[in-house]
Amino acid sequence: MYIENLEKSIYNLITETSTNLPKDVRRAIAKAKQAENAGTRAAMSLDTIANNIQMADDNVSPICQDTGLPTFKIKTPIGVNQLEIKEAIKRAIAAATADAKLRPNSVDSLTGENSGDNLGAGVPVMKFEQWENDYIEMKLILKGGGCENKNIQYSLPTELEGLGRAGRDLDGIRKCILHSVYQAQGQGCSAGFIGVGIGGDRSSGYDLAKEQLFRSVDDVNPDAQLAELEAYIVEKANTLGIGTMGFGGEATLLGCKIGVMHRIPASFYVSVAYNCWAYRRMAIDISPETGEIHNWHYQEGEKIEFKQQDTIEEEVKEVVRLEAPITEEKIRSLKVGDVVSISGRMYTGRDAIHHHLMSHDAPVDLDGQIIYHCGPVMQKDAEGNWHVRAAGPTTSIREEPYQGDIMKKFGIRAVIGKGGMGPKTLAALEEHGGVYLNAIGGAAQYYADCIKGVDGVDLMEFGIPEAMWHLRVEDFTAVVTMDSHGNSLHADVDKSSLEKLALHKERVF
Repeated sequence: MYIENLEKSIYNLITETSTNLPKDVRRAIAKAKQAENAGTRAAMSLDTIANNIQMADDNVSPICQDTGLPTFKIKTPIGVNQLEIKEAIKRAIAAATADAKLRPNSVDSLTGENSGDNLGAGVPVMKFEQWENDYIEMKLILKGGGCENKNIQYSLPTELEGLGRAGRDLDGIRKCILHSVYQAQGQGCSAGFIGVGIGGDRSSGYDLAKEQLFRSVDDVNPDAQLAELEAYIVEKANTLGIGTMGFGGEATLLGCKIGVMHRIPASFYVSVAYNCWAYRRMAIDISPETGEIHNWHYQEGEKIEFKQQDTIEEEVKEVVRLEAPITEEKIRSLKVGDVVSISGRMYTGRDAIHHHLMSHDAPVDLDGQIIYHCGPVMQKDAEGNWHVRAAGPTTSIREEPYQGDIMKKFGIRAVIGKGGMGPKTLAALEEHGGVYLNAIGGAAQYYADCIKGVDGVDLMEFGIPEAMWHLRVEDFTAVVTMDSHGNSLHADVDKSSLEKLALHKERVF
């Protein structure tokens, strides 16, 4: 009975972490909504985020489609069998994946094959520690790839863009942390949270940084200097003008937590773990006798229930309707800042699809079509029909080496993703006649609700997240952030935020 209860408790932890944002995170997002200027793209994005949080909670479905790499931290009393816990975690992860609470996200690094159940060599991550208490503490964080890719580690002393030299002191640390927020831009699904590890080596520094993400948003660092630095970082990061999704605005960073450990004289690392607004972490206390949960963490204070908010489309007076195939003339009439609403067909395509299309024909005619950078959570019913359970955008910059060439090769007119793309894609948009559309990162339930059917799938050999899904959508809204006239909102925000970052060059600590 203990093993059965333990597996059920872990399954419940996984489900709660994936589908229900903790109270402290909800309060931070509500505070950001209040601070944002009404009617802006950032404010409307926060409304969509709030809708998505509530939809995920109500539907018991993933907040974000990107499971990331599930990371468990477990503390056990002396005498508890950790091998049993490991096996229970694996069974619970596989069961949650089968129930579409997690996306199958474990890929063999050499073959590229997806295991299909989120299990594999080193996956999920499980870190054990013994302690003196008489119960098991189990923490879980689901940190998606978009924000994981914006983690950064600095080796002091160093030269930082906009801030100059960062030395081996508290002020050098300050500069590194501010720079870490700047470099994430909208690609990490801002407004975000950061955990910082000072000291250690390259691996222990990152581990310390990620450990900080388990702290409550509302807590105060017991070290007075670090408490002051945490407050400073949040205040100044929100003057950079990066804003939600990198659209510009007041809310760029919602929390900063800093830990410190000793180091060796030759090395001085500042490691930053960036987490998106979809801050999915939870912890439970488990009885070692029964395997049942006897306490949930992060239960202090009010739980914000987000009422239905106006979406981007409802708040914008002029919305451009698009349905593929789209003509070049229609695309060239669009400009940065326009809001579009898509109905009809679109196709998903991520890393494996883009790599494949560079040297192969497309499985469908893509002339005039729309590619969506998305790895959805899919579930098959008893009749063999596929259903979309979560379908937010993935970070687009990974496709920068391919995107422009593929658009020109196949006649693709629009690409949807998050975080923007670089100069190669921008040049191709101008030459070919294409646009980049920014959807709201992490809003996996909001966009899944816009998908009315799955009309087919190609290249399933790449696994569910990387296959090309044929999606029938209705009123799928996004913002033009790169147009066919050489304009890029992402480049503009990057430039202006770097100028604002440089205002913090002078010594503070």
